[in-house]
Amino acid sequence: MTGPGAHRTATFVLSLLMAVIGVALIVEAVSGDGSVISPRFLLGVLFIAAGGGRLYVDRVKGRGA
Repeated sequence: MTGPGAHRTATFVLSLLMAVIGVALIVEAVSGDGSVISPRFLLGVLFIAAGGGRLYVDRVKGRGA
């Protein structure tokens, strides 16, 4: 696999990894001190948004091309 296929696969894997890290941060924040407005919780939400947004953009971009 070379070129665009490798790029798309790497983008998918890294975006999925970002979302998983976000979920882990949220679980750790909620189970640890129970505060919903902790920095870990907010960072987890941002990680999920970034990973999911990148997956969405890649999927829409892939359909248009």
